[in-house]
Amino acid sequence: MFTKILIANRGEIACRVILTARKMGIKTVAVYSDADKDARHVELADEAVNIGPAPSRDSYLQAEKIIAACKQTGAQAVHPGYGFLSENSGFAKRVEEEGIVFIGPKHYSIAAMGDKIESKKLAGAAGVNCIPGVNDAIETAEKAVEIAKDIGYPVMIKASAGGGGKGLRVAFNDKEAFEGFTSCRNEARNSFGDDRVFIEKFVEEPRHIEIQLIGDSHGNVIYLNERECSIQRRHQKVIEEAPSPFISEATRKAMGEQAVQLAKAVNYQSAGTVEFVVGKDQSFYFLEMNTRLQVEHPVTECITGLDLVELMIRVAAGEKLPLTQDQVKRDGWAIECRINAEDPFRGFLPSTGRLVRFQPPRETMFAANTEHLYGVRVDTGVQDGGEIPMFYDSMIAKLIVHGKDRNEAIAKMREALNSFVIRGVSSNIPFQAALLAHPKFVAGDFNTGFIAENYAQGFRAEDVPHDDADFLVALAAYVNRRIRARAAGISGQLPGHGVMVGEDYVVIGLGASGLNTPQAASVRDFQAISGSSTVETGTNRYEICSGWHLGGTRIRGTVNGQPFAAQVERGVGRNPLALRIIHNGTRLDAMVLSPRAAQLHALMPFKAPPDMSRYVLSPMPGLLVEVAVQVGQKVQAGERVAVIEAMKMENVLFAAADGVVGKVLAAQGESLSVDQPIVEFA
Repeated sequence: MFTKILIANRGEIACRVILTARKMGIKTVAVYSDADKDARHVELADEAVNIGPAPSRDSYLQAEKIIAACKQTGAQAVHPGYGFLSENSGFAKRVEEEGIVFIGPKHYSIAAMGDKIESKKLAGAAGVNCIPGVNDAIETAEKAVEIAKDIGYPVMIKASAGGGGKGLRVAFNDKEAFEGFTSCRNEARNSFGDDRVFIEKFVEEPRHIEIQLIGDSHGNVIYLNERECSIQRRHQKVIEEAPSPFISEATRKAMGEQAVQLAKAVNYQSAGTVEFVVGKDQSFYFLEMNTRLQVEHPVTECITGLDLVELMIRVAAGEKLPLTQDQVKRDGWAIECRINAEDPFRGFLPSTGRLVRFQPPRETMFAANTEHLYGVRVDTGVQDGGEIPMFYDSMIAKLIVHGKDRNEAIAKMREALNSFVIRGVSSNIPFQAALLAHPKFVAGDFNTGFIAENYAQGFRAEDVPHDDADFLVALAAYVNRRIRARAAGISGQLPGHGVMVGEDYVVIGLGASGLNTPQAASVRDFQAISGSSTVETGTNRYEICSGWHLGGTRIRGTVNGQPFAAQVERGVGRNPLALRIIHNGTRLDAMVLSPRAAQLHALMPFKAPPDMSRYVLSPMPGLLVEVAVQVGQKVQAGERVAVIEAMKMENVLFAAADGVVGKVLAAQGESLSVDQPIVEFA
């Protein structure tokens, strides 16, 4: 067995590998860019080596620097994680040539399966069901349109070296095929250094289901059940679960056996995943093979009780698999939510910056520990006060739960999301909460188009209706009563001018909080020591008891005898009187005032925000890679104005209305901040 391994990656997956290596008594070496010098994976590893500037092309994609780091530290093996060089056959081969073990498949297996064009040909030869399409690289956008018309719309335009939703577009007409081809090539070239693109038929109403494999160097390959990955946005997975609520035992067996056939055809030795697109009749077609560990591997670990990272390391060291196909378990139900640094209320634009607060829910099961399951697990590469840089992908953490059945897993996930505190950057937690509460998701009735169909106009606050909106009002009144009691107890107040604490309040909603009219609430029987109160609002009565203390962002307790978890903030929106209550993805911004103060507040004038309609603003921090207009140019609504690159994705900005360009306020290559003006219309 190895005594020291190097992890050629960053963030969550680097930390995940370190935990298993530590359990196995193996020392670890981290590599890091200038942007990651204070990152969590650097702190966790036994040693760390700087490999270059912040952009991944100058650091994490530099194979020679990583090999040099291995030699410098005496690392005997390299674990590539996922992304970056994990599916680069040239890197795997160079590592092997230097006498270092690559903890992954052999370079020839990566070359055969990592290339999506060649892998389809091999899959067909191995007897695996394949989707109709053209598997040869396409040279021009015009040719792409011609091929797309021959196959029949809709078609999927996909970069051969793509992954993680990058370098992929779905086209429903000639215009989308032309533009999609160009965007795919650009993204693929920037992210993977390989701009080959192919086209295949897009199966409508499909489900994305994948089979987890593990193979050793002794000819053994087994499949570890399936994962349901159909909840996707822009072809990036959002929620994954295992097992699938859709497929039958017969389909599971058939998919697993075909995946094993394919792996054996290329002498596959490591963890890998064969992805299938599955029709509503449970017909399935080979999509691609990921020759690496998947982001969503924890849900498989939960239901099988296996540590996939440990198996990868043992297989790479020449050991045989410790189990056979008949010994693979399927115990309970696991769900993973990807917690991303993006603002769901602003079109999911990337959000970068400092994590002012990062407080995950309490973990009751842990990565690299398969003895304590049925609980909550958080895999992350960040910590309180850490930075979310613009140079890498947007994932902050993975939140995983394991329940006895699917309903229990959903309930655990909703509770865990309520307890997940992230401040300083926006996150997609409200969106995750909405998905988990959606009746079709709860029923298991969805496909890969679920998000596009149900949130066609984007995601808005009203898309997360609370099943008991009065509870949010009651909680706001309860928190305010606790704050008033604390203020009244401060010593040194002037006689006759001390803080007065009443029992009757008016809760006034702020902004798009969902509270259209002020709502009366009374807080009775307040007990400072126990934290209990009776709150009445509307026609409802709530017995709330909590040990919450002022300044705490998380509030836990019971309401009418049932446990709850929520989040609370004071002084939001530069309003010292404002409270923010967040529960089950719903947010209430409100002021809690005395009845007289509420009367006076109603007389205060509304100050309208400045009119910024003449400007095109940067919706996110990022790099301005193109300004597509010039001063004096006439621009029509919907016309391309600028392109911003952030977190390895291109974001195109379009004109919202017709106009004439008056000024160009930012230059190509400039780093932009949120809401920075780019173009002003005359």
